[in-house]
Amino acid sequence: MAMLKENLIYAMALALGISASQMPEFAQQYRQRLGGAVEELGHVVSEFDRDAAGAGLSRAQALDLHQQATEPLFKARGRSMSAAIARYENLVEQQKDFAERSPLLQPLVLGYSDRAVFAGAWQDFRPAVPITSAGLLWAAFGFFFGVGAMYMLAALLRWIWRAGMLALRRSNLISARRR
Repeated sequence: MAMLKENLIYAMALALGISASQMPEFAQQYRQRLGGAVEELGHVVSEFDRDAAGAGLSRAQALDLHQQATEPLFKARGRSMSAAIARYENLVEQQKDFAERSPLLQPLVLGYSDRAVFAGAWQDFRPAVPITSAGLLWAAFGFFFGVGAMYMLAALLRWIWRAGMLALRRSNLISARRR
């Protein structure tokens, strides 16, 4: 039984190590999609800014005009443009964060990823063999984290099992004394 437990622990740790090794590759594919999204939204924002400047307005003034409009279409267009500008600025910040981090730490940027970009990257993601140092380090981290997590889970389950058995024995002793 102990050998089965050890094999299960190492199999789960190996699976986690392989999964973790894919983080740098997924971050790279996400970063490529992020670049495309920044470029496309950049065009939309710059066209809006150019239209506003052509009317003698700043971006903020043009957005205010949309918000003050009585026509629902113009109000809705102002809200969607505000959301597009905010998303663009967030994506640009995320792009800068990717550029400033080493390849080993780039997967951490995914912690605050854009949902649409993440979903697209996930849908098209193809695993790759982790031959980079970042991929190998993430694989090792995942493996050792998996070993530790599985040992802790096994210890917790063993503790719960023993506590339950102890409680059962006590209740059996109490009911036996009452007879």
